[in-house]
This record gives sequence, C-alpha cells and structure tokens, in this order.
Amino acid sequence: MVTAVSCAMHVWLAAAGTHGAWLSALMLALAAVCVPCAVHIWRHRGVAALHKVTAAAVAMAAVHAALLLGAGGAGHAHGAVPSSSTGAGPGGSAQLLLVIGLELGTALVAATLVARLRRR
Repeated sequence: MVTAVSCAMHVWLAAAGTHGAWLSALMLALAAVCVPCAVHIWRHRGVAALHKVTAAAVAMAAVHAALLLGAGGAGHAHGAVPSSSTGAGPGGSAQLLLVIGLELGTALVAATLVARLRRR
C-alpha cells in the first residue's frame, strides 16, 4: 500500500510541475517502474518484489538526503526552479526529513515482510 501511495504521490508532484521538467519526467519514470512491484506485492506477496522495494526505498532515502544536504539544509532545489518555490527554509528541511523517514519506514516494512514470508 505504501508503495502504491508513493507512486501516486510522485505522479501528483510531477503533474504539479514544481520540480522542473526533467525531474518531473524522472519522477514519472520512477513511478512507472514501481507500479508493477506494488501490484505484484499486493497480489502475490513476492519476495523478489519486496527486495526491490526495500532497495528502492533505501536508494530514495539516500537521494532525498543528498538533496537535503546539497541544498545546505534549506529544502530542495532542483534544476532551474529556485528553492524558494519548493519550500526553502525549515519547512522544506522538515518535509525532506519526513520523506526520508517514510522511505526508511517503507524499507523496514518490506524487509519485515520478507522475513515473515521466509519463515513460512
């Protein structure tokens, strides 16, 4: 469910266009890659798909951490869009920290599901 919500959120952010054209296209591509895993997990509870979700969540946490650190802790600034339009200041940092926490939580849930499925 978390993966499906993440896909929908990336599509919504891309459609809003606040991150620039190239980053919006990247978010749409990432969402398109994640949808099959979300469907496979929902229907079949596949361990391979859960491994992919775990790896993707950790990678996205690292990307968002790099964005946070690259913006000097001032929120994210991508491409030609100034950081003031994406939530600069403490609010932007808090949003990125929330996203990082959600991604790490997603990785933890997926890893827990893998452990449960392997016990069966």
